Amino acid sequence: MEKEQEQKQTVKNNSTDKKVENEVSNNENDLKSSNDRTEEPKEISPQEKIEELEDKLTRTFAEMENQRRRYEKEKDDAFEYGGFSFAKEALNLIDNLERSKQVLKNDEKLINTDALKKILEHLEIINKDLISIFNKNNIKPIDCLNKKLDPNFHQAMMEIDDDNKEPGTIVQEIQKGFTIKDRLLRPSLVAVSKKTQGNDKENQENKENLEDK
Repeated sequence: MEKEQEQKQTVKNNSTDKKVENEVSNNENDLKSSNDRTEEPKEISPQEKIEELEDKLTRTFAEMENQRRRYEKEKDDAFEYGGFSFAKEALNLIDNLERSKQVLKNDEKLINTDALKKILEHLEIINKDLISIFNKNNIKPIDCLNKKLDPNFHQAMMEIDDDNKEPGTIVQEIQKGFTIKDRLLRPSLVAVSKKTQGNDKENQENKENLEDK
C-alpha cells in the first residue's frame, strides 16, 4: 500500500515539474519573440531616403551660405575699418598742433612778432596736410558750429548763455570730432547755448499775462 502511494506521489511530482518546465520554456519563447520584434529595424522606402538626403543637403547648403556671408562681411569690415584704431590715435597729432598754436598765441614774448606769425603759418600748413591725408582715407572732420546738438556726433561739455540762438545750438567747438566713412571716430566736444535766467522769467511772465487777457 505504501509502495503504491509512493509511486503515485512520484508521478504527481514529475507531472508538476514538467508543467513548470513547459511554462518557463513558453515564457522564454515569448520573451525572445518579443525581443525579435523590437530589434527589427524599420524599413525606409526609397522615397523617404531621397527626402532625407534632400533635407540634409538643404541644411548643408544653408550653413555654407551663412558662413560665406559672415566671411564677406568680416572681410569688408577689415578692409574698410582696419585702420580704425590707428586713425583714432592719429587724431592726437591734430590735437597737439592745436594746443601748440594756443600756447604760442598766449606767450607774451611772442605776441605781435614776425616769429610767431611764421611759426603759426607753418603749423597751419602741417594741420592742412594732415586733414588732407585724413580726407583721402575717408576720415573727415565733423562740422558742428551753429548746428543743433546731435548726441550721435556731439558731446556737450558746457552751456553758454546766448539769447540770440535757440537753446541747444552749438556755439563753441572745444575739440574737433571726426568720422571714418559711416562710423563715428570721435565725437565733437562742444558748448551749447541756453537762455539766460532773466529772460526765461520774463518770457514766463509775458506768457502768463497773455493767458490772463
